[in-house]
Amino acid sequence: MKNKYLLLLLLIGPYSVKAQNLDLESCLKMADTANLTIRNARLEIEMNEKQIKAYKSAITPKVTFIGDYKYNAIIPGQVVPAAFFGGTPGTYSTVQFGVPYNLSNTIQLTQVIYNPQVNYALQALALNKKIVEIQEKLTVQDIKQQVSSTYFNLQAMSKQIAFLTENIANMDKLIANMEAMLRAELIVETEVDKLKINRLNILNSKQTLTATKDQLETLLKILIGMDSSKTITLVSDEMIQNSILVDKETISHPELEIIDAQLQMNTEERKGTNLAYLPSLSFYAAYNYAYNMKPEDDFRTGIESAFLGLRLDWTLFDGLEKYNKQKVNAISREKIANQKDLVAQQLQLATDNAQKQIGIQLNSLSISKEQLFLSQKVYKQTEAQFKEGIIGSNDMITAENSLQQAQTNVVSAYIQLRQAELAYLKSIGNIK
Repeated sequence: MKNKYLLLLLLIGPYSVKAQNLDLESCLKMADTANLTIRNARLEIEMNEKQIKAYKSAITPKVTFIGDYKYNAIIPGQVVPAAFFGGTPGTYSTVQFGVPYNLSNTIQLTQVIYNPQVNYALQALALNKKIVEIQEKLTVQDIKQQVSSTYFNLQAMSKQIAFLTENIANMDKLIANMEAMLRAELIVETEVDKLKINRLNILNSKQTLTATKDQLETLLKILIGMDSSKTITLVSDEMIQNSILVDKETISHPELEIIDAQLQMNTEERKGTNLAYLPSLSFYAAYNYAYNMKPEDDFRTGIESAFLGLRLDWTLFDGLEKYNKQKVNAISREKIANQKDLVAQQLQLATDNAQKQIGIQLNSLSISKEQLFLSQKVYKQTEAQFKEGIIGSNDMITAENSLQQAQTNVVSAYIQLRQAELAYLKSIGNIK
C-alpha cells in the first residue's frame, strides 16, 4: 500500500507544483525567447542570410533545358528570286521550307565571367544584414522596456490594492464599533452611514484597480510568451530606493548604428552606380537536337547543332540615368547625415532628462514615504480619538482620505522613479 501511495505522489507531483514566482529578470529572459515580436525580428535575420545565399547561387553556372515541339499546320514560306531556280529575272516565287513536325531539344550552359554589379550587390546584402541585426537589437530593447514597465506597474497596483485592502479592514472594525455604539443609542445612525459610504468608495477603488491589474497581467503574459490560462505570480518589489541601474557605464546606441549602416549603404549605392558604366561578360554553350518528320512521305531526320559563345553587354549611353541617380544619392546622403545629428541630439536629451527625473523622483519617493508615515500616525491618533468619542465621523473620514492619498503618492512616486530609470536605460541602449 505504501508503494502505491508513493507511486501516486510521483504521478501527480508535476501537476501539484505551485505557480512559479517571477522576478523581473525571469520575465525578461522569458520574453527574450518566447516573445513573438522578438522571434519575428530574429526570423528576419535568418531570412536575410538565406537571401544572401540565394543571390550567391544566382551567379553560379546555370544549366537550362528547352523543349520546343511544333506541328506546322501550314508550313511557313519564304519569298526568293525566281532567277534562283532558272526563272524570269525580276520575278519572285514563294518556297516552303520545313516539314509539318519539328521536335527541338536544347541544353544550355551559362556562366557569368565578369559583372561589376555582383560585388556591389553582395556588399549591399551584407550591409542589409547588419541593419537587420541592429533592428533586432532595437526590437529587443523595446520589448524589454515594455516588459519592465508592465512589471513595475503591476507591482505598484499590487501595493495599492494591498493598501486599500488594509483600509477596508480598518474601516470594517470602525463600522463594527460604531454599530455597537448605535445599538447602545450612544450615536445617531448617520455617523455609521458616513463610514459605510466611505467604505464603499474604497471598495469601488479596489475593484477598479483589480480589473486594471488583471488586464496588465494578461499583457505581461503576452509579452513574455506565457500561456494566458496560467496563473502569474510576481516576486514583490519593495517600494524602496533600490535602483535598477545596475550598469550605467555600458552605452549602446543601435539607432545611430542603423544610420551609420545606412550611410555605408549610400556609399555602396554610389559605387554601384559608377560600376554600371562598365560592361559585363558572360560565357554560354548550347547543344540542340531537332527531329523533323513528314509522315506522308515517311521522311524522318535528326539535325544536331552546338555552339559556344561570349556575350558582352555594355550600355554606351543611358540618357543620363546614372548621372541623375548620383545626384539623388548625394541628396540622400545629406539627409541621412542630418538625421544622424538629430537622433544623436534626441538621445542625449533623453538621457539628460531621464537622469534629472531619476533625481527628482528619488526625492519625491523619500518625501512621499515620510508623508505616509505621518499620515499613518495621524490616522491612528484620530482612530483612537474617534473610538473614545472625542471627534466625529467627519474627522475620521478626513484622516482616512489623507492616509489613502499618502498611500497613492508613495505608489505614484515609485512607478515614476522606475519609469525614469527605464527611460535612462533605454536612452543608452542598456535594458538587460
